[in-house]
Amino acid sequence: MKIIWLGHSGFRIETGDTVLLVDPWLTGNPMFPEDRRAEAIAGATHVLISHGHGDHTGDAVAIARETGAVILGIYDLMTHWAETEKVEVLGFNKGGTVAAGAAQVTMVSATHSSSLSGPSGPVYAGAEAGYMIAAEGHVIYFSGDTDVMADMDVFAKLHKPDIGILAAGGHFTMDMERAAWAAKTFFDFDLVIPCHYKTFPLLAQSAEAMVAALPGVKVMEPEVLVPIEV
Repeated sequence: MKIIWLGHSGFRIETGDTVLLVDPWLTGNPMFPEDRRAEAIAGATHVLISHGHGDHTGDAVAIARETGAVILGIYDLMTHWAETEKVEVLGFNKGGTVAAGAAQVTMVSATHSSSLSGPSGPVYAGAEAGYMIAAEGHVIYFSGDTDVMADMDVFAKLHKPDIGILAAGGHFTMDMERAAWAAKTFFDFDLVIPCHYKTFPLLAQSAEAMVAALPGVKVMEPEVLVPIEV
C-alpha cells in the first residue's frame, strides 16, 4: 500500500488496483504543484470526502468527471452532487461500511462543521466525518477535521487502526499536542501522519511537538507526492 500526501488534507492511497483520493483539494492549494495534477489523479477509482468545506471538496467533482471515479461521502452531500453535478456517487452515513475496490471504508464521527460556499453564505452539506480505511492487513484512521473526542476510544476498540492520519494544524482542528494526546490516550498506532498543517500561516508549520509527545511511535511528516509505503 502507498500513502501519498497531496498537501493539506489530501491523500492518494494506492492498494491493489484501487486508487482512493481522499479530500483532494489541488487547484489553489499552495502546497500542491499544479503542474503535477495529472500524476496525482491518474487511475483514480474512488474519491472520499470528509466534509463540504472547499479545502476538502475542491477538485472532487472535476476529478470524478475526468477519471470516472465514484465519489463516496455523507448521504446529504452525495445526493446533492448526484442531482446538481451529474457525477456517480455513493452516499452513506456514520457507522456504515462500503467497498471501495480493494478497500473497506467505514464512516465514523468527527466534530467540526460542514458547508459549501453559496451566493448568500454557507450552505448545509451534511455532517462532517472521519473514516476507517481497511486494506492489505492495515486499518488507516483518517480523522477528517476534528477535535479530540471520547468517541475515539470506541473507534480504537472496534477498528484497531495501526495507522493514523490526523488533522493537527490547530485553529480549525486539533493542534499537534491535542492530536498527540488523542493518539497516545486512545490508539495504538504504529505510524502517525499529520495533515491539515503547513498550508497557511495560522496553521502549525512543523510536527515537532507531535514527535516529542509520541516517543516510541513513528511520526512521519509527509512530503507532497512522495509515497509512504506500508
